[in-house]
Amino acid sequence: MNIKPLYDNVLLEKEKTEDKTASGIILSTKEKEQAYAKVLAVGEGTYQDGKLVPLPIKAGDKVLYKKYSTTDVKIDKDEYLLISAKDILAIVSE
Repeated sequence: MNIKPLYDNVLLEKEKTEDKTASGIILSTKEKEQAYAKVLAVGEGTYQDGKLVPLPIKAGDKVLYKKYSTTDVKIDKDEYLLISAKDILAIVSE
């Protein structure tokens, strides 16, 4: 199924996190929960003064987002997150 976000919305897929730290400490579910995801699709942007302003985010970017600002979407067995671009805090480069 193809999902195309509208306006300034962004479709994310949560990244898998490690169960333990580099030093071997096993993390609980609460500690593992991070607001880190991969961008799958972006909307066309927002309109300001009648002009379309594209989003600075593109598919394939890895981002940090506000933890409680997403809408959970489940299609078949796949789970996605839908979020407004203003709630994305940073693009993570490796």
